Amino acid sequence: MQTLGTRILLKTASLALLVLFAAGATAQSPAPASAAPPAAASPAQQPPQTATPPASANAPADQAQKPADPAPPGDQPIPTIRTFTNEVNVVFVVTDKHGKRITDLKQSDFHILDDNKPPEIVRSFNAEANLPLQMGLLIDASNSVRDRFKFEQESAIEFLNQTVRPRFDQAFVVGFDVTPEVTQDFTDDTEKLAHGVHELHPGGGTALYDAIYFACRDKLLKAPKSTNVRRAIILLSDGDDNQSHVTREEAIDMAQRAEAVIYTISTNVSGTKSQYDKILERIADATGGRAFFPFQIRDVVNDFAEIQEELRSQYAVSYKPADLKADGHYRPIEIVANDRKNFRVRARRGWYAPVQ
Repeated sequence: MQTLGTRILLKTASLALLVLFAAGATAQSPAPASAAPPAAASPAQQPPQTATPPASANAPADQAQKPADPAPPGDQPIPTIRTFTNEVNVVFVVTDKHGKRITDLKQSDFHILDDNKPPEIVRSFNAEANLPLQMGLLIDASNSVRDRFKFEQESAIEFLNQTVRPRFDQAFVVGFDVTPEVTQDFTDDTEKLAHGVHELHPGGGTALYDAIYFACRDKLLKAPKSTNVRRAIILLSDGDDNQSHVTREEAIDMAQRAEAVIYTISTNVSGTKSQYDKILERIADATGGRAFFPFQIRDVVNDFAEIQEELRSQYAVSYKPADLKADGHYRPIEIVANDRKNFRVRARRGWYAPVQ
């Protein structure tokens, strides 16, 4: 009986083991089923991938904006070129055959040539008496002007007081002997300008051409410039240059690049024109200015007054040249009155085309 019971127990145990085994197998079968959710979760991970395209869509948008960001700087030179190179601005004076200024003529009374061709279009033409002024006062402080230096200083200060208008005009003062020296930078304060003139003391050689070159390149060309502005240099000197590193023609070229009209006042009081006075005439004539020769020292005041009056009695023309090329080519300017017998025009002789 025990043997039979033992067998029954063994069978029962075997059956229990089989049931446990089957249950274990059944318990393992959900594992593959549970593997399906990860597979299902894999598609569920596509929302991040879907979120990525918007991110990547933003990325191209950002990339598209990046070229757009450099675009404005890239575009900036274009209006600059149009403003400062495709349009030429010339300020000029008209006098009758007796030297009296004429201020009531119209565009139709003139003929304009740029590089021997009429302009493609004249954008504006005005008789301007109140254009803003950017002006440099250049005073020869070499030993050769020592005797009359004090009087010229006071005359220059009076000129500045009468000419420079607060919040409208700007002027600077440069004294020169062997080197140019700025004693007062651009300002509309006539007291500061007067102080700058008083800071000058005569002594040394004369680097006249260097002073003109410096004033045009380092001061006028670097000054902010609106379309309608006059640039002028008032130069007091005897014209005797013995120290310059640049030539007279190089100084004139720089003045033309700066669109500066140069008025010269000779400090030669010998009573006769010297070879150096002819140099002053050449500088003034090439830039559309005028040369003054006050053989008596008191005439300096009258010459300054004449310059002041002329600066307020000018014409301004703006035009687009024909066949303009960015080749740095020098382009002569010719403005003549139709009535050449009775009217004379003084304007700068030319300008330089831009370089690409």
